[in-house]
Amino acid sequence: MELIKEDEGLEPVSPTGQYFNSKVMSVSILVICESEIPMDDSLVMSSIIDVFLPINPRFSSIMVMGKKGARKWKKVEVNVENHVHVPSFSSPKGSSSPFENDSFLKSYISQIAMQPFPQGQPLWEIHIIKCPTSEAQGTLIFKLHHALGDGYSLVGALLSCLPRADDPSLPITFPSVNNFSSANKDDRNIGLRKVVSRCFLPLVNTVRDFGWSVLKSTCVEDDLSSIRHGSEHFQPFLVSTVTFSLDRIKEIKSRLRVVINIILKTILTLASRSTRAVLDLSFLLFKTVNDVIVGVVFLATRLYMHRTRGKSNLGTNSTALVLLNTRNLRDYKSVSDMVRPNSKSPWGNNFAFLHVPIPKVKPSDSQFSDPVKFVHKAHEVIKRKRSSLGVVLTGKLLEIMKKCRNAEAVAKHISRTLRNSSMVISNVMGPMEKLSLANHPVKGMYYTVVGTPESLRITIFSYAGNLRVAVGAEKGFIDSELYTRLLLDAFDAILDDACRKQQ
Repeated sequence: MELIKEDEGLEPVSPTGQYFNSKVMSVSILVICESEIPMDDSLVMSSIIDVFLPINPRFSSIMVMGKKGARKWKKVEVNVENHVHVPSFSSPKGSSSPFENDSFLKSYISQIAMQPFPQGQPLWEIHIIKCPTSEAQGTLIFKLHHALGDGYSLVGALLSCLPRADDPSLPITFPSVNNFSSANKDDRNIGLRKVVSRCFLPLVNTVRDFGWSVLKSTCVEDDLSSIRHGSEHFQPFLVSTVTFSLDRIKEIKSRLRVVINIILKTILTLASRSTRAVLDLSFLLFKTVNDVIVGVVFLATRLYMHRTRGKSNLGTNSTALVLLNTRNLRDYKSVSDMVRPNSKSPWGNNFAFLHVPIPKVKPSDSQFSDPVKFVHKAHEVIKRKRSSLGVVLTGKLLEIMKKCRNAEAVAKHISRTLRNSSMVISNVMGPMEKLSLANHPVKGMYYTVVGTPESLRITIFSYAGNLRVAVGAEKGFIDSELYTRLLLDAFDAILDDACRKQQ
């Protein structure tokens, strides 16, 4: 990293940006855009120069070390050709088929994920894949360092470059945030419990969540299993994806709501017959799209553990780190709004980890008789943790660690947190309409995070009425193809169970 003597006027690197670009780990985000037509790299190059670079000064800046060891962003001249790569795929027999290119693309994504950014250049790359795959006629890969910003910032920046494919003059729209977030507005409790839950329980949850977070980051590790290797460093991985219809996910959500209404009426009827009845309706909470898909992921994970290592893996202590966006927002803001001082949705890294235990399954229930339980558990735990101040206290702890020690010490703490857990789940909300990238209609989009030590990472992105789930699995340890098939099985099992319970 370049050392400079004069750093006045340079923008400081955020604390999280320093943690994610350290000796311990270098974390990046890969955004993959699938084109409906063959890629024209000349159009892409023009769009990068005219649209992408002007979005934010960080895309034209490098990280430097200023006075007193403070890291700053220094603006430099950008040679776009140094950042754009156009590989070619070919089989030993000559030209390769789209299905062969699928394998080449997976290997290429794994390859660029392992490669560090060149020194002295802004922290981004673009890879143009002209070879057709089974999913697209061409593929564009953005590799963006996490120090530039989190998924919300970077995806928001990319979306500002992509107009709607049907009519560029119309604004991009997004799914209702009420469907995606575990909001608290449907938590209607009765009597004294309402007062207790709003005053006392958040305090208890805060103490419990903060204490558990500290333990998970220091001395308490998940059990080794078929999804946790326990490696200290980022390992080569492969990415497989599966697509779900948002309408089908909402069908599960609506069916669960019907079931909950039936149960609620039954309980109220029983309660009306007894003056001593104490109503605890905390489990009758409105389920969201996030709850459903996280429940599907949890069920698929236990199915995978059972398939690969039998009943011995059904009761392991396994934790998922679920990323929580800490901004107060309802949709994406323009980049100019994000970089404005005191913005409610600021640019940068504004997220926290929620430690969510993966529900256990009794060895006697190896047939997974209650799939919907995984959705209920996901909602219950995530809602409780969102209502506590555990993530706030954890953030304050990291600030104190940085002041008392340094950014490298905090980076080690974060890396250990990731390593002690079994998987990471990240979700970014995308547009409802199809977009166009440099006059290339975008058929599909997904992303993954690279540079972290866990063996399994699940990233979820909504686009044009579908939810794309990307499975980043450690190469040679986790079978990503099997895991994606089990995601489909888990989805069908939860849908069938919800339909059966509605009858």
